[in-house]
Amino acid sequence: MYPEVKLFIDGKWTAAEGGRTIDVYNPATNEVIGKVASAGKGDLDRALAAAERGFKIWRKVSPYDRSKVLRRAADILRERADAIATLLTQEQGKPVGEAKMEVLSSADLFDWFAEEGRRTYGRVIPARAPGIQQIVVKEPVGPVAAFTPWNFPISQAARKIGAALATGCSIIVKPPEETPASPACLADVFRDAGLPDGVLNLVYGNPPEISGYLVPHPVIRKVSFTGSVPVGKHLAALAGTHMKRATMELGGHAPAMVFDDADVDAAAATLAASKFRNGGQVCVSPTRFLIQEGAYDRFLGKFVEHAKGVKVGDGLEASSRMGPLVNERRLEAVEKLITEAVADGARLETGGKRIGNKGSYFEPTVLSGVRTDMRIMNEEPFGPVALVMPFRTFEDVVTEANRLPYGLAAYAFTKSNKTVTDLGAEIETGMLTINHLGLALPETPFGGVKDSGYGSEGGTEALEAYLVTKFVTQSAV
Repeated sequence: MYPEVKLFIDGKWTAAEGGRTIDVYNPATNEVIGKVASAGKGDLDRALAAAERGFKIWRKVSPYDRSKVLRRAADILRERADAIATLLTQEQGKPVGEAKMEVLSSADLFDWFAEEGRRTYGRVIPARAPGIQQIVVKEPVGPVAAFTPWNFPISQAARKIGAALATGCSIIVKPPEETPASPACLADVFRDAGLPDGVLNLVYGNPPEISGYLVPHPVIRKVSFTGSVPVGKHLAALAGTHMKRATMELGGHAPAMVFDDADVDAAAATLAASKFRNGGQVCVSPTRFLIQEGAYDRFLGKFVEHAKGVKVGDGLEASSRMGPLVNERRLEAVEKLITEAVADGARLETGGKRIGNKGSYFEPTVLSGVRTDMRIMNEEPFGPVALVMPFRTFEDVVTEANRLPYGLAAYAFTKSNKTVTDLGAEIETGMLTINHLGLALPETPFGGVKDSGYGSEGGTEALEAYLVTKFVTQSAV
């Protein structure tokens, strides 16, 4: 049964003031399946007070003992993976197998942060005079406000929660109203793992109201946001105005470069799996497929074949390989971009329209004949559409790959060691994966450059944004 989701404040589930709620829809049917509490100012004040109290407690817990709580949470999350994955699919649409993988990968994130948090070492600096000791220590920055998206409602919350808790911070998370139940399960997981009350809080509601209140509030010392570029820029500006640390993981328009010497069949299969995962609603999804002229025809044919073979259906059905888009608005946005591109001369190789009249289903789509002046080649489509265009030289593909203001992820396939080295030096991106899919592991950095944001939410780099560096020098009395 899909639950009625409440706010989680100071270790307790509570209704919003005035009983305000928001409807939650199942994208497989577009029918209301539940409600989520919508926080008001009084609720946010309670969450802030709880986070402030929780921070005073949690920061004094040793990294060793914080690690044990995170480890227990990871184990509990794995035990509940099947039930949580079903909730995630009901509210978000992705196939239940993908949903379970997201839950299990989130448990891996907690394990990683549990161990890495025990190693937030300082250092001793040799002094210039006898009798003087100089040390550097790392301390938690303080209560955190985190804002997470609907496309990966558990794993994106897990990245922020894991880093905050591992470093001794408390956190208020505002998960998405479209997908509230699955991230809510994380609160139960940590409560059952022994996390003190107030250290983790969840609030839902009107996004601008909540961010506009939490980010400037003096209790909050750090902001972490995953979402669109326009909203990210707004929140980064707001955080900067109030001198708050910020991590911004924003959108992309990832180039996928396939060279003549690549294993074209393997590249097509690998990129198709990545493109249509979660209906293309992935910030690092390959979108601009840049294929060298000698490999273009074979790649296009193989890729279209893979796209046509994707089984679209209800995510709870075992045979489904792609579920519905998250809601009708997303479907309409993708459809409009494709319609405009076709009207402007792009060729529809497959797909291009919605499926049926119930639910937000859309066909896996491949467009060729695209040009750089088309809107779809400049705005992130965030849907199951691949844009395929040829290139001639290495310089040509680098120019196109770097043309946009985005720089989150990039993909490449080649057998040339020189090309691999040159791509690493020339492509403007936060993450580059070559000849395989190697992004988003707990131990690796995850973040972008340019308009795709700044900071990292993976690897050892993820902890730095939640720590402050304090220098202490003393002389013998």
